[in-house]
Amino acid sequence: MIKIFRTIDGHIHQLNEASEGCWVVLANPTATEILETANKYHIDQDDLRAPLDEEERSRIEVEDNYTLILVDIPVIEERNEKDWFGTVPLGIIISEDMIFTVCLEETPVLDAFMDGRVRNFFTYKKTRFILQILYRNASMYLHYLRILDKKSEVMEQKLHGSPKNQEIIELLEMQKSLVYFTTSLRVNEVVLEKLLKVESIKKYPEDTDLLEDVITENKQAIEMAHVYTGILNSMMDTFSSVISNNVNGVMKFLTTITIVMAIPTMVFSAYGMNLNLSGIPFSVSHDGFLIVILISLALSLVVALICSKKDLF
Repeated sequence: MIKIFRTIDGHIHQLNEASEGCWVVLANPTATEILETANKYHIDQDDLRAPLDEEERSRIEVEDNYTLILVDIPVIEERNEKDWFGTVPLGIIISEDMIFTVCLEETPVLDAFMDGRVRNFFTYKKTRFILQILYRNASMYLHYLRILDKKSEVMEQKLHGSPKNQEIIELLEMQKSLVYFTTSLRVNEVVLEKLLKVESIKKYPEDTDLLEDVITENKQAIEMAHVYTGILNSMMDTFSSVISNNVNGVMKFLTTITIVMAIPTMVFSAYGMNLNLSGIPFSVSHDGFLIVILISLALSLVVALICSKKDLF
C-alpha cells in the first residue's frame, strides 16, 4: 500500500500524486509497488526491500542520490492468543526532493504524523521530520515498557496465589518482549550516534534541541528496559522458588499421610497372616474386629498428632 502526504498551509493532506516536498508511505508494499517506486524515484530495490525483512539490522547507508536510515520500531503482535510486543525494521529514505518510509506493517509511530497530531511537523523539512520520527519511536518504546511494567505488577500479585503454567508462559513472553526491546534500542542508539556524523543529512541549529531529546529519550528507554529486565529475572527466580516450595509442601503432606496410613496397614497385615487363632490377640472375642479397628485408629491418631506438632502437615 502506498500513501502520499504533503504539508499544505500548515496542515497534512493526502495526495494522489507525489511532488517535491512530499512524504511517500509504503506499508507492506507489493513487489509491483516496490518496482514502480524504485524506477520512478531512482531508488535501489534492495534498499526498498530491506525494511521488509524482520531480521534486517539497523544502519545508515549513504548512496549517490539518497540516504537510507534503518531503525527498529516497537509493534504489538499476538503470541499465545494474547497481545505482546516485538520489533520490526522501519526504513527512512531521504532523497533530494522527498522522504520515503517503508515498513512491513502500519505502525502507530507514523500514524500520528498521518493524522496531523504532531506539532511543528512539515513534510518538506526532512531533517526535522526524521528526528520527529525517531523521537516518536523512542516514546513508543517507553510507552510499551510502562505497559510491560504494569503487567509485571499483575504477575507479581499472582505469585501470592498458586502459580500455574499460564503465569509461567506469560512471564516468558514478557522476557521475550524485553529482549527484543533491549536489542533494538541498542542498535538504534548506534544509528543515532552515526546520524550526528552523516554529512548527507543537513543539520540545522533549530533542530539541535530535538536531536538531544531523541538521544535522551532513547537512552532512558534503554535504562528502563535494563531495569525491567532485572526485575523480571528476579521475579522468575522467585516464581521458581515458590513453585519448588509448593511442591515440597505437597510432598511433605503426602509423606505424612503415608506414614499415618501405614500404622493400620501394618496391624491389618499382621491379622491377615495364616496363624493359629489362639496366638492372635482378640481372636476369640466377640468384639475382636471392632477392638482391632479402634486400636489402629488410636495409633494413627497418636502418630498424626505427633506429626502435627512437628509441622509436617
